[in-house]
Amino acid sequence: MGMRLQKALAQAGIASRRASEEIVRAGRVRVNGRPAVLGMVVDPATDAIELDGLPLVAAETLTYVMLNKPPGVLSSLHSQGGKPTVRDLIPQALRLYPVGRLDLQSEGLLLMTNDGTLAQRLTHPRYGHEKTYRVLLDHRPTEKQLDAWRKGPVLADGTRFAPALVHLDPEGSEERWIEVVLREGQKRQLRRSAEALGLRVRRLIRVGFGGLSLGGLRPGEWRHLTDAELRILRQDAPRGTVVRRPTTGRSKVEKVGNR
Repeated sequence: MGMRLQKALAQAGIASRRASEEIVRAGRVRVNGRPAVLGMVVDPATDAIELDGLPLVAAETLTYVMLNKPPGVLSSLHSQGGKPTVRDLIPQALRLYPVGRLDLQSEGLLLMTNDGTLAQRLTHPRYGHEKTYRVLLDHRPTEKQLDAWRKGPVLADGTRFAPALVHLDPEGSEERWIEVVLREGQKRQLRRSAEALGLRVRRLIRVGFGGLSLGGLRPGEWRHLTDAELRILRQDAPRGTVVRRPTTGRSKVEKVGNR
């Protein structure tokens, strides 16, 4: 059955559809011995598709994992400067890719899967999936600072972030903890927002994504998603509403030590 090349790459678990487009543009893909062109229609059952000189094979059974990323671990499959990656925390037999990113020192909930179609859906701004963070600041924010954050901080260069839900975290043992709920995910958005308001982030933990909760996972632990959680991820979150984190059934927690 014919389909666009980037969709075939995504279905094979190579990357999200958007990332697969970049792979094609980079000239890493050949179809029937010829350089691939973005948007071309292929049939994985009959066309010889190669990525970096290796035949494209069908994806493994679709797998969905929640990982509690520790600080100091890259949200990448390739190390930089010898730093550990999320690949090191999950058995190599599972070829999984991170859904979105957490920067090096940020920690918490990171979804990983070989389902490129769902990965694209979860990261595309159109669907507005919520991400919830607990943030430890260098000092207690004033109500004026919190209100400015809620409305959307304006950076020195004129960049304005979208409004967010922001309030003091009732679970925090200090008054420096806040909870932030975002629908967009620009690079270093929380850290840059804090700096624009005269604050500094000391610790940043993602505790919720698309209606899922980190729950009791410890840093470095991972587990498979439950069927109920997958149903939640596949639902569209209505824009302009707040989806509170549900209490979902927990599956077996598998711990893999840091390497």
